[in-house]
Amino acid sequence: MKIAILSRNAGAYSTRRLREACLRRNHRAIVLDTLRFSLLVDAERPRLFYKNQPLSRYDAALPRVGASITAFGCAVVRQLEQMGMIVLNSAQAIAVARDKLQSLQLLSGHGISIPATAFARDRSNVAPSIEQVGGTPVIIKLLEGSQGVGVILAESPSVAEAIVQTLQVARQNVIIQKFVRESRGRDLRALVVGDRVVAAVSRLAQGDEFRSNVHRGARASTVALDPVLEQTAIRAARVMGLEVAGVDMIESDEGAQVLEVNASPGLEGIESASGVDVAGAIVARLEELYRVRPDATPPAAPALRH
Repeated sequence: MKIAILSRNAGAYSTRRLREACLRRNHRAIVLDTLRFSLLVDAERPRLFYKNQPLSRYDAALPRVGASITAFGCAVVRQLEQMGMIVLNSAQAIAVARDKLQSLQLLSGHGISIPATAFARDRSNVAPSIEQVGGTPVIIKLLEGSQGVGVILAESPSVAEAIVQTLQVARQNVIIQKFVRESRGRDLRALVVGDRVVAAVSRLAQGDEFRSNVHRGARASTVALDPVLEQTAIRAARVMGLEVAGVDMIESDEGAQVLEVNASPGLEGIESASGVDVAGAIVARLEELYRVRPDATPPAAPALRH
């Protein structure tokens, strides 16, 4: 296959590993900067351009759409889908996963347990919302964010209200989430590919840090998930419509709960801790989907080199 890897940074660990996995499996893999695309929306022949030239024919794409370019990145991925290309993950799934509130609504609507979460815009609703999730301390999160950015622990009602109101004045939408004390600083990341968990790690925050993101200095160690946690992760990815997902979970007194589902999970922490070739598993899943693709595809674009 000729595979396009959509990434702003060809030197990033995840991008490099995906390209290496493609080459190792005898595919041609080319990294394309997502922001160098432009597109033409047309009912008869949707077109995509790269560096102002019609995009050459690719068989499949692996998008790495960062939080800062969600809207444009999803537009590019959607255009690839409309042109008949196999894409891992879909634009719709990426967009839903990037919106924390929408994704939590979707998960809870399918019976997947999550920490109690509130969303309010009017100042008068902030204090009642804090009480509705169980009172302080609470976690305050930006609706769009990654790697622990925009996640704040508020210890008292006055601090929580001040943070929420300040962010709202800055035109930031936030959610208020129950703080699960028994899991403080620890969570589980399961890397789901297709219908299975290919690797899982336990992440433990260091010092006074409550966020267990590896980018925040958390230590990751490989872990074998029990069947309940494993099935919870697989169900969460399936509900979100994701072929590749990083599912973050905690073990609470009420059982396993899903915190977040990431559509572009980083590979460095989980590969380093688990020793699993996650990139290879992702490319193998792309191969599976390519083999069962529909026979009919739109006409190929001119065969230009990129």
